[in-house]
Amino acid sequence: MNNDARRPKPPYPSQHQEPPGITKDMKPLPDHGEQTYIGNGQLTGKVALITGADSGIGKAVAIAFAREGADVVVSYLNEEDDAQDTAKWIEQAGRKAILVAGDITSEEHCAAMVRRTVDECGKIDVLVNNAAFQRTYADIADISAEEWDQTFRTNIYAPFFLSKAAVPHMKPGSAIINTTSIQSRQPSPYLLAYATTKGAISNFTAGLAEMLAAKGIRVNAVAPGPIWTPLIPSTMPAEKAEKFGEQTLIGRAGQPAELAGAYVLLASDLGSFMTGAVVPVTGGEIMI
Repeated sequence: MNNDARRPKPPYPSQHQEPPGITKDMKPLPDHGEQTYIGNGQLTGKVALITGADSGIGKAVAIAFAREGADVVVSYLNEEDDAQDTAKWIEQAGRKAILVAGDITSEEHCAAMVRRTVDECGKIDVLVNNAAFQRTYADIADISAEEWDQTFRTNIYAPFFLSKAAVPHMKPGSAIINTTSIQSRQPSPYLLAYATTKGAISNFTAGLAEMLAAKGIRVNAVAPGPIWTPLIPSTMPAEKAEKFGEQTLIGRAGQPAELAGAYVLLASDLGSFMTGAVVPVTGGEIMI
């Protein structure tokens, strides 16, 4: 049972947003570590590019990385207010924040984003492939080929595009971190396309880790369980969103801030002997 009074637990208030969702309209508001994350210099002098850093897990990782000493490039689609808020927290930590809006399903945009990171920051040490697209459907007949393609292009093509562009600029000791999911091992039928891409990301992580080992670049993944982000009220039916996360051993959805430490581990020398790994942060949902 969840006995942590700081963390809200279901049932959550009934709510719905249009995709991709806006943080300020969520009830309760997610915790990205704004008031709680304390850095220890684990990423001093590093430069990180994080996709989906305007909200949710990406925002929490951006805040943590900045407080650990990294400059952060914030990649987002078009959620300008959320992205500006992320930049505010990065700059309050005394680090550089670069905002880059655009569609990561475009290989040209991904390549341009890496070039801008290198041009404005001088290097790229950490790439976090975090942005994701999901929708829920009860019947495969309702999933269009266009939506299947968009899910794959956002969730697995974009990490390929960005990794391909970033690797030539990465020195030994650099890190690529992909966001997979509990869905990669426990796929929900109503998230068929999303779960399929998350399985692909886990395999992409393992294969790329082997491919880049000789270059000294580590490649790992974090597998979140149910996490309270704008994706939930904007893509799930209200009855599922209200009970979101209640099946975990902790008894609730996780907060984005509860993921940040795993990304810091994999980005820093704390994880120097880790590559090809998938780190589960699932509230007790089992991945073995």
